[in-house]
Parts: sequence; C-alpha cells; structure tokens
Amino acid sequence: MPHTTDPPLTSLAHGGGCGCKMSPAVLRDILGAAPQQAGFASLLVGRETSDDAAVWKLNDQQALVATTDFFMPMVDDPFAFGQIAAANALSDIYAMGGTPIMALALVGMPVNVLSPQVIGKILEGGASICAEAGVPIAGGHSIDSVEPIYGLVALGLVHPDHLLTNRRAKPGDRLILTKPLGVGVFSAALKQGKLDSASYLAMLAATTQLNRVGQSLAGRAGVHALTDVTGFGLLGHGLEMAQGASVDIELFMDQIPFLPGAETLAEAGVRTGASPRNWAAYGDRVDLPDSFAHWRRDLLCDPQTSGGLLIAVAPGEADAILALVRQAGFAAAAQIGCVMAGPGRIRVAPSA
Repeated sequence: MPHTTDPPLTSLAHGGGCGCKMSPAVLRDILGAAPQQAGFASLLVGRETSDDAAVWKLNDQQALVATTDFFMPMVDDPFAFGQIAAANALSDIYAMGGTPIMALALVGMPVNVLSPQVIGKILEGGASICAEAGVPIAGGHSIDSVEPIYGLVALGLVHPDHLLTNRRAKPGDRLILTKPLGVGVFSAALKQGKLDSASYLAMLAATTQLNRVGQSLAGRAGVHALTDVTGFGLLGHGLEMAQGASVDIELFMDQIPFLPGAETLAEAGVRTGASPRNWAAYGDRVDLPDSFAHWRRDLLCDPQTSGGLLIAVAPGEADAILALVRQAGFAAAAQIGCVMAGPGRIRVAPSA
C-alpha cells in the first residue's frame, strides 16, 4: 500500500531505546521461575551471572560470544535509530572482551504505517555501524509488528583465557566509566520537545560510538571485570558487578561524567519512566548520602542506550587503562569509584 506521510518513529512506540527493558524486579521474577538447565561443560557464561552475553568454548584458543539486543526507537531519524540499535547490540560482545565476527538483523515493523523507504533507512543505519565494526549482517528475521523494533543477534570470538565478565572485580580495584551518563534524560527531553540541537547531536555521538575498546582490554594485566551500562542504569549494572563478585562498590558523585546539560534537565524533572522502576527494583541495596536529591538519584538510575563500559581494574594499572580508553576516543572517560570488601552493595559518596 502506498505511504504518503510517515509518522515520527517515536510516536509509534510506548518506550524507546534501553528504556524499553523490563524492570530488574520483573526480570528477576520471570527468570527465577524458569526451570534450571542441565550443566554444559563448554558453556563458560550462561544466564546465571547477569552477564552481557553467553559464551561457549569452541576449543583451547577460541570461545564463541553470543548476544541479542533490540528495542523501539528513541529518535525519529530512521538511519540514526538503526545506528544506535546496532551499536548497542555489538556493545555486549565488546563488554566480554570479544571481537565481533557476524550479525543477524532482527526487524519488526508496522508495514502498513511505515514506508519501505523508512524501514530501509533503519536497516541502512544498522549496516553502517556493522561495517564500521568490520562485520557483515549475514541474515536475520522480520515480522509485521505494531511497534517498530530493530536490533541484532551479534556473534563474536574471544580467547577463553582472556574472557572478561562482570563478576571478577577485586577489593582495591578502581572503576572506570568510558561514556558520560544522561542518554535516558536526553531521550525523554527529546520526546517533550525540550532538547536543543547541540544536545541531540551529543546524544547521537555517544550512542553511535562503538565500544570496541573492550576488545583491547581482553588479556590486559590488571583488568578484572567488565560490563556495559545500559537499561538498568549505572547503579543497576554496578550492582550486578558487585553481587557477581561478592564485593561492595563505592561511587564518587563528583567524578561521574554526564552529558552536558543532563544535570540541568534532570533537576528540572525530566526523566524516563524507567528511572523510578529501576530504583524500586534495587534501591534497597544502595546507600545514598543524606539529603541526596531525587533528581541525582534519577541520573544514577537513568537507562543508558548504547552506554559506556564499566571497567574494574587494579589500582596500579588504572592510569594506564584510563589513558588507553581516552586514546581510543572516549574523551569523557573517568575514574568514578572503587571496589571494597563487602556483601554486594553500592555506596554513593559526594566526592572521592
């Protein structure tokens, strides 16, 4: 059927980006009710650890890293939507220290609402990011969907001995965050007509930047744990790291990088629906300073789409790893906290 006018992509979706994710509490209930799997000797990483991807040992030199990620649009530009979704999916490979080798496209589109040209632009955006990563989109699957959905199945390789997970942080480690926070706040502001053009471009630059520096961290001395910060926010993914390693994490609020203007928007009340859902799911395991403003808490729970990597690294190697990350193009990267002995909680301090 002919399409004369395509509606804005975000008008077709009830949520967007990684803000679409189920809340951690709902996901925990669903997975908790799932039947236990039989043991598989070659399955190095499964669903038990809340890691970013599954890992299957192929041989003594290679392990397969496999993940899938998809969501509804957080921007109206179809090409940019495809770029963001593809970068976000590939991030899970990099977050395991892996090198992507191939992708499959996952496409759900309201074909009677969006024109083939718009849908094609979404796919082109995803293909452009995969080309930048040096991998083909070798196939995929498509359905006619009420809401537009796009993402990838991503496959990669890593040496079994160099695999990085979110569960090996050690007391004394320093924490490095590679990208600034605030993507969820910006996406909410965009929907509300409150995001200026400079901030929009900053959001696109952050969300389309590949986390390929993760593959450079595999096998690096002193790098103990790695994850990416996405839909559960910095606190949620930090908690996964803390609980996976049975340690505590302390974050220094004044060291955490934010997209320029994110704090101003958050203080004015701009936030996604996912921020309070995230806090409700894990706030009982987070210690905040007295009189900590709710909008600051929202920023720490803010869902990041194609967010940065969170790296736990030995103190003697932290400066070298931070320099490596910045040289790889992550200018806002910063040391934001440390790892301590403890039962698996997060404490937020005003300053270091």
